[in-house]
Amino acid sequence: MSLITGVSDFFGLDLGTTAIRLVQLHGNGGAKQMVKYAHAPVDSNVASSDSNADQQKLVQTLKDLIDQAHIDTRNVAVGIPSAKVFTTVVDIDRLSPSELAKTIRFQADSLIPTPLAESKIDWAIIGDSPKDKTKVEVLLTSVSNDYVEKRLDMLESIGLNVIAFEPDNLALARALVAPGTAAPQMVIDVGNKTTDMVVTFNDAPRLTRSIPTGTEAVIRSAMQNLNIEQKQAEQFVFKFGLSKDKLEGQVYQAIINTVELLTGEIEKSIKFFQARYPDTKLERIIVTGGASTLPEFPTFIANKFNVSVEIGNAWRNTTFPTDRQNELMAVSNTFSVAAGLAERQE
Repeated sequence: MSLITGVSDFFGLDLGTTAIRLVQLHGNGGAKQMVKYAHAPVDSNVASSDSNADQQKLVQTLKDLIDQAHIDTRNVAVGIPSAKVFTTVVDIDRLSPSELAKTIRFQADSLIPTPLAESKIDWAIIGDSPKDKTKVEVLLTSVSNDYVEKRLDMLESIGLNVIAFEPDNLALARALVAPGTAAPQMVIDVGNKTTDMVVTFNDAPRLTRSIPTGTEAVIRSAMQNLNIEQKQAEQFVFKFGLSKDKLEGQVYQAIINTVELLTGEIEKSIKFFQARYPDTKLERIIVTGGASTLPEFPTFIANKFNVSVEIGNAWRNTTFPTDRQNELMAVSNTFSVAAGLAERQE
């Protein structure tokens, strides 16, 4: 949802559930140049709270981070958690731009879950309908006015100028899928509380979903099934993961049911995509976040779906000095949303 267009100097801001991350890039067109990136941890209870006191804590952490990173622009593109956004692909008659806008608003009431008067909606034509050649495919997103206005007030209170709000999963796809990729690719980002999925095809998002299962649920399974404290469960999960030959496979056994809940949802998404685009085949799954740091998870996914799996690189479209490569690659799995927001062409 672009609020202001034509702004070239801005930074991408990801207000995540465990950290705030920001990225500033310079340049237009292809690979952009890294200017600044920074992150600060936040308490997940504070990040997801609506209370004024917690919001103030979040604002202060963000303000300190911007100061410490010496960000020299007030313009910002902000991610919206995928769980807060409704996104769908719909077929609409081929019409002039003004007629199309009217038709979408008319039909949106029956397509989006919240009342039209209480929602901000955005849409983009992404191609010809695979079902009916007289129609075009439109990517439709909606988010509640209340959520956007609260975020806007919060950010404006520290002097930021919000130029755009964008769903996290669309930013993810921009950062992780090579521009101009026609073949279907799926991006899976396992976060703390949720997992975001997006399938792109012909260089456009065709399916996006947010699943309320993340690394927190996997760690909880390890705690309960191995009867251990949270700290130890975290260490075990991220050290042994889905390895069957470490610790006699105890960690694998403790977490496999939760992991299979997640892979069951991935399978549903793949089937839904294949049903809509029967002449295509998913070529690659790109994993990031917890999906790339949980040992053996990428291999597990590759074997389950018989598809090649790649570890996502948030800096794929970014240039930076070679002496910063190790430092940047070490945090790549958590910066995809912020990087994707910074890569927007305003």
